[in-house]
Amino acid sequence: MNLQMDYRQAEDYILSFTDYEKIPGIAYTSANYDLRRMEKLLQPLGNPHLGAKTVHIAGTKGKGSTAAMIYQTLIAAGYKTGLFTSPHLHTLRERIRINGTFISEAEFAALITELKPIVEAVNREAAYGELTTFEILTVAVFAHFNKNHVDFQVLEVGLGGRLDATNVAKGDVCIITSISLDHIEILGDTIAKIAAEKAGIIKPGCTVVSAPQTREAAKIIEQVCHQQQARLIQVGKDVTWHKTGGDLSHQILTVQGKNGNYNLTIPLLGDHQLENATTAVAALEALAFLGTKISHKNIIQGLSQVNWPGRLQILSHEPMVVVDGAHNDYSMKRLVEAVKKYFDYDRCFIIFGTSCDKDISGMVRELKPLGDHIIITSSSHPRAASTLILSDKFAKLGVKVKIAESVPDALSQALASTGKTGLILVTGSLFVVAEAIDYTSRAGTADVNQRNR
Repeated sequence: MNLQMDYRQAEDYILSFTDYEKIPGIAYTSANYDLRRMEKLLQPLGNPHLGAKTVHIAGTKGKGSTAAMIYQTLIAAGYKTGLFTSPHLHTLRERIRINGTFISEAEFAALITELKPIVEAVNREAAYGELTTFEILTVAVFAHFNKNHVDFQVLEVGLGGRLDATNVAKGDVCIITSISLDHIEILGDTIAKIAAEKAGIIKPGCTVVSAPQTREAAKIIEQVCHQQQARLIQVGKDVTWHKTGGDLSHQILTVQGKNGNYNLTIPLLGDHQLENATTAVAALEALAFLGTKISHKNIIQGLSQVNWPGRLQILSHEPMVVVDGAHNDYSMKRLVEAVKKYFDYDRCFIIFGTSCDKDISGMVRELKPLGDHIIITSSSHPRAASTLILSDKFAKLGVKVKIAESVPDALSQALASTGKTGLILVTGSLFVVAEAIDYTSRAGTADVNQRNR
């Protein structure tokens, strides 16, 4: 008899398997990532991954933001839409949502209870290796979307593309966002190698939307599209944009699409979000070309309502506290440019923590121009780099730092040292960002309660 689990038991169960999100440097080979065990798990469930139209998104940066924009627009167009993203900020349930609602604890527990005997049967056979946490979670996502009869599923690749668990789905529109060097010990040490893995999501006859890429990455994507007889739309060439305004709460841009122009307002900061918005518009136009009813009004409404926390997000104004999950040298460079462009401040305090498998030296080099007030810390995530490792990387580049053993401690130090006109930037990892959001949220509530006494 398969006893019904509660949410905590269900979460503990799937986290008891091999979790590559917590283990750095696992080789990206079929020995570790084998889609055939995904298929073994999906077949007894009636192949739920094939039950909805699919938008599949790979890339190094911008995947989540682009996915959120498309998801919100499909909802605005009247479609029941599921969204699967990773990682999460606060709860695993954030990764799985339908029409603005996270999967409930009861739904999650029921799904994992149903999956458990099938998981155990597949693992007993172990024909292609044992299932991992992300694979089981991905199958649960497909089952949840299928049970709820979604019209669309918007899927963000977890890692790479070719061997990612989400790649069992058949993307009607496949998106490749900006590609840069990240996870090089897993995906390869050149842009071409990484692009080849990302382009592995491209299916025969699908429509591909590519964000602006380096020449090296663009060449690989074009080659794969030709091999798969896929239609390619290139953002920056076939669909373009220019910014027309904005402030600290939103940006205004005009996108010149294949179906006309769109005057858009997005509540996300940073030039990279203009690129992501244009990529989303190109994908939505591609869906419209394939028969989906999406109007100009739907696109304008959807992008104006997108919510994607942890990306150049302002948590406080006096002092200005900003968080951003930049975690490679390219994204850090873009973040530094955005900070200089958007914010006026007399002193900048940087709180930095990241994962041990990242290009720490590259990120440090990009951060140096922002100032000398740097506090290094570690999140509670198992993959977090220790402060010892971080201090060594900063020291080798001649950068002096202070050390805080936790994100709350780092924020306390920074808040005690800056005035109302200062800026505190928390970056290096979404895990560090999540802990900063938690801390400021709790501190803000405490302040309100104190004032009301």
